[in-house]
Formats: sequence, structure tokens, C-alpha cells
Amino acid sequence: MITTGNDDTGQVMAERIGEFITNTALHAPRSLQRRIGPSEVGADCDRRLAYKLSDWPEVAADGDPIASVLGTAFHAWMEDAFTEREKASPGRYKIEERVTVRQGVTEAASLTGSSDLYDRASGTVWDWKLVGVSSLDKYRRGGPSDQYRIQAHLYGLGQENAGETPRRVAICFVGRHHELRVHVWTEPYNRQVALDALARLDAIRDQLLALDPESHPERWSEFAIPDKPNCRFCPWLKPGSTDLSTGCPGVQHANPGASLQALIA
Repeated sequence: MITTGNDDTGQVMAERIGEFITNTALHAPRSLQRRIGPSEVGADCDRRLAYKLSDWPEVAADGDPIASVLGTAFHAWMEDAFTEREKASPGRYKIEERVTVRQGVTEAASLTGSSDLYDRASGTVWDWKLVGVSSLDKYRRGGPSDQYRIQAHLYGLGQENAGETPRRVAICFVGRHHELRVHVWTEPYNRQVALDALARLDAIRDQLLALDPESHPERWSEFAIPDKPNCRFCPWLKPGSTDLSTGCPGVQHANPGASLQALIA
């Protein structure tokens, strides 16, 4: 929502700034990724991963870009801060370096990503998450989502492939708030968590090849979706859709309120 003062000129200026922010955010490097990345592998919805693996046209509205803008700025600030800290301990940190989680037969087929921070002194793989206050409280009480946890271990595998010896993974949640609120979740690095996620991804890719939903659109329904998916930011969400080749309506419940909750959770 864009609001301004009580004159027409201010409203026009606000709309133009809003359009500029949206267009700039959509063309930022973190928004231009086409192939699947470590942050997506752990998504709990097979259908969403199938759409992504097949590079199916996205249908959802672009949405509000401000969270992406703030997140990108925060990552850049942390990168600068640890670059400065590195001067006192040369070689201790690997900062925003790309790692290969799994090498493919071609570069495009490889699973790679930018690891926020690796601390050689403690063997810790760090990932920064700038989140809303309610989300911060949720993660503090119940830990990260499976998707976030898997992402952390995938980056651990990427660091291992790069010759490092990761011992722990850590997710640092920082609240978007007027005061500093931080929660760190951590656990020992477990290569098997990453390998299991990659095996699931391969199974979905095999299912895509077997079902060929591009030629048989009705077969999109055979890709499982969880009972309580996080549909809100899915690029293929199309509420009310009856044709899965044009978009997914999200999980359907007998109770309409439950379906709405899945979209806003």
C-alpha cells in the first residue's frame, strides 16, 4: 500500500517511487535466479518444486518488494561488517562466497548458492534471516522451518565440497523492529540432511520425466502438496484455479477459512 499527503502531486510521486522500488527489486540478482537454489530445495510442496524444476511460467503477482529490499540491504551490511572484521583475523571468514552443493554434468545443472558466512575458527556455517517480529517469536519458540534447516545443511555440504570442515550450522534471525532483537538457532552439521533433500529433489525430477505434465497437464495433480503448505509467496499460486497448468489454487479444505489461513500463514 502506497500512501502520502493530501495532494495529487504527492500521490503521483509516491506511486512513481513505489514503481521504481518494485522494478529495481525484481531485477536485483537475488530475484533473477532461474534454476533451483539451496534456499528452495527444502520447500515442503512437491508441486512447487516440480514447477520450478520444469521452469514452468510463474503466475503469481509480484507482491510487495520491501522485504526483499530490506533483506538485501541487511546482507550487504553484514558482508561489509565481516569484511572489516576479517582484517583483524585474515583467513578466518569466507564471506558471501559461492559454493557448489552438487556438481552437475553442466554448469546449469549444478546446485550452487552464495553462502552468507563461514567461520573457520568454529567450523560454523552462518545464514542471516531478516524477519518480522511475529516470525522471530515463532522461530524462537519452535525453531526454523524444515526449508530453512535444510538450506543451512546444504550450505554445509557446499563448504565441505570446497574443502572446509563444517562442524555446525547456524541461522541468525534478526527482527525487523525499532530495537535489536536477535535469535540464533544452531545444531551440528549433518551431511545426511543435505543428501536426503537432494534425493527427494531427484525423485521429483524423475516423476516429472515419467509423468510429462507438459504434454499431460492433468498430471500436475499427481505432485503432492502438504496439508498445511505455505502458499503465500509461491510464484505459481493462482487462487481458484481449476487448471494446474495455469497455476495452483493451493491446498483445498472443506472449511473455507482453513484455505484462507494457508494463504496468509
